[in-house]
Amino acid sequence: MTQAQLLEKPSDTLELMAAIGAAARRSAHAAALAPRETKDAVLRAAAAAIRSSSREILEANAADVAQAKAAGAPAASVDRLTLDQKRLEAMARGVEEIADLPDPVGRVLAAFERPNGLLIERVATPLGVVGVIYESRPNVTADAAALCLKAGNVTVLRGGSDSLRSSRAIHRCFVAALRQAGLPEEIVSLVPVSDRAAVGAMLAGLDGNIDVIVPRGGKSLVARVQHEARVPVFAHLEGIVHVFVHAAADLDMARTVVLNAKMRRTGICGAAETLLVDRACASTHLAPLVKMLLDAGCAVRGDESALLADPRVTAATAEDWDTEYLDAIIAVRIVDGLDAAMAHIAEHGSHHTDCILTQDEAAAKRFLAEVDSAIVVHNASTQFADGGEFGFGGEIGIATGKMHARGPVGVEQLTSFKYRVHGTGQARA
Repeated sequence: MTQAQLLEKPSDTLELMAAIGAAARRSAHAAALAPRETKDAVLRAAAAAIRSSSREILEANAADVAQAKAAGAPAASVDRLTLDQKRLEAMARGVEEIADLPDPVGRVLAAFERPNGLLIERVATPLGVVGVIYESRPNVTADAAALCLKAGNVTVLRGGSDSLRSSRAIHRCFVAALRQAGLPEEIVSLVPVSDRAAVGAMLAGLDGNIDVIVPRGGKSLVARVQHEARVPVFAHLEGIVHVFVHAAADLDMARTVVLNAKMRRTGICGAAETLLVDRACASTHLAPLVKMLLDAGCAVRGDESALLADPRVTAATAEDWDTEYLDAIIAVRIVDGLDAAMAHIAEHGSHHTDCILTQDEAAAKRFLAEVDSAIVVHNASTQFADGGEFGFGGEIGIATGKMHARGPVGVEQLTSFKYRVHGTGQARA
């Protein structure tokens, strides 16, 4: 059953989702065996279609944005939803960058020979069918489809109801590219309805047809996915990101990094939410950093010491240390050295991204070794917590768990592996 037939076929949601899952599984073999040249041709054709269909995509997006505004969506949500010509071009370029990456499928990850002469290879293979559940950001439609296809996977995309028109328009670009290459169009499938029952069906595994779920969205969505999913999940619940200004931090560097980490884009998961300042340098570093943030339009919520740094600082509550603001708000606390900073991060962090600013290499080495986060940073902005910035050609999300994938989930992380064993007639004793 084609994508068009699924869109047109009258059906209840569960029947529709079962059909999508079955079609996705049937197309998994073709996706896994597609050579690099074919996959890359699909991606480049999809990027070209995004450009040539820009008017259609932007018209669909304008309808989504108008609906969101009418429903009273917050400004930050509207911004994440909104597309323009510049963002569309960035989307197309991102798909082309993924096409330029080496093929992750078939890589020999390890090879070794046993004393009995057996040659054993560990080889990268696709995961299979990847379900992606996301909110607001229509660019995830293109990012997820491209990354999964490059890794030889089938994708079942379930975007938010607020971006359904935009996602459909982008999805059509991939369908056209798959048809052009002679591949099953169900390799990139889009759930065409906004019924929340579709999410439940995906979390249940679509009758065993989904191999892994990737959620992209707010805390409530990710929490639901982690609670209800009956298949493996690549997810992070929150990005409670810390920047620790150590006693040996350079003040000018700290100004640059802290401002960028917090204010470059406040609504992304790599944005700093808590600033920890070593008491040993608080007399010289705290007030300038707090003033800089306030002057940049960032609200500062501080402990007793931070309150003294500037009259505009408001008192932090216990809740502030555990909050992902995704807004121009930061919590500031004075800590007694490196051990206290790491203890605070261990208690309040979300294992996403944490940073130390210091010229003391020994302190940096301890922080990088002992802070148990997916990404740990020394003397650089936390906003580099991004697959594109890591050279992965984009990401499908940031995983904060410890099984299979951790940190930016790019094409390599969207593969598993199998063992190939080569013998010459050996039989086990």
